[in-house]
Amino acid sequence: MKAIIPAGGAGTRLRPITHTSAKQLVPVANKPILFYGLEAIAAAGIVDVGMIVGDTAEEIRAAVGDGERWGVRVTYLPQDAPRGLAHCVLIAGEFLGDDDFVMYLGDNLLGEGVSEFVRLFAEEKAAARILLAQVPDPQHFGVAELDGDGRVVRLVEKPKSPPSDLALVGVYLFDRTIHEAVRAIRPSWRDELEITDAIQWLIDQGHPVRSQVVTGYWKDTGQVDALLEGNRLVLESVEAAVEGKVDDESRLIGRVVVQPGAEVVRSTIRGPAIVGEGTRIVDSFIGPFTSIYYGCEIVRSAIEHTIVLEQSRIVDIPRIEDSLIGKQVEVCCTRSKPQAHRLVLGDHSRVDLV
Repeated sequence: MKAIIPAGGAGTRLRPITHTSAKQLVPVANKPILFYGLEAIAAAGIVDVGMIVGDTAEEIRAAVGDGERWGVRVTYLPQDAPRGLAHCVLIAGEFLGDDDFVMYLGDNLLGEGVSEFVRLFAEEKAAARILLAQVPDPQHFGVAELDGDGRVVRLVEKPKSPPSDLALVGVYLFDRTIHEAVRAIRPSWRDELEITDAIQWLIDQGHPVRSQVVTGYWKDTGQVDALLEGNRLVLESVEAAVEGKVDDESRLIGRVVVQPGAEVVRSTIRGPAIVGEGTRIVDSFIGPFTSIYYGCEIVRSAIEHTIVLEQSRIVDIPRIEDSLIGKQVEVCCTRSKPQAHRLVLGDHSRVDLV
């Protein structure tokens, strides 16, 4: 069995972060989202991985390399523009050959991994196995309709009137029949080849399509709120570890990770939380579900339920919560009079001021 990972796309829902960075490399619990998928694929015993890349190809290549650190072999497959997930299968045809394969979306988090799903697919005679999750807002996802016996009878992409609350998780298993399907379908109204249309073609042609509802967590991290929720879910499972320096005047409460080279001075950190390599926390409070990436400086500030990307600096800010702070950002409080907010913001930014 092989795997393909779509890792292109513009990431428009995460702008302005994705103006300068691939959405698949935004860190969750101080690890790029993409790495969780690679770990899951390697744990399932899959070695050959095709990485579908677009405009951010160089950044993805620099981060992933040849895949050796995960024990896999990565082949990069360029996609000239975001043309849909079925198009990813189409351009990966030569790489995949006649092998069964997993398609794992590069911006998805699946708590239980894929090993069990791969095992089940290898044992059954099916053209596809799709994973489903119950969601409160199915109109934003591809949705499956099942019959009374639990068989998939229809798939609909982002329906206005969803036939169920079962969303397609961003992990799919296929045999070689899918190649015929992606060649048979036509672009949708979005001018994309939809994987839901390809799977529907399999169903309409009488090919067996199995489904399974995931029991662990799943997050499509394409939006800020979902990204923060994914960060929370991953941090829930971290084990406390202190490899950096924590002075005697500081308190670590609960499951806190202080990575090598980090320094905590006269501060309180209440976990679950993680402080990245080379980051300094001084006279500050770091609250639960906060991830601070490498090379940051947090001084006289309070932060909770937030992701801070690398080499950012936050000084004299009384409280930040429910936020995503980009790389090399500086957030400071001026002491000048008269007091006013001074903002330098990129395109598509959002600021809530009190």
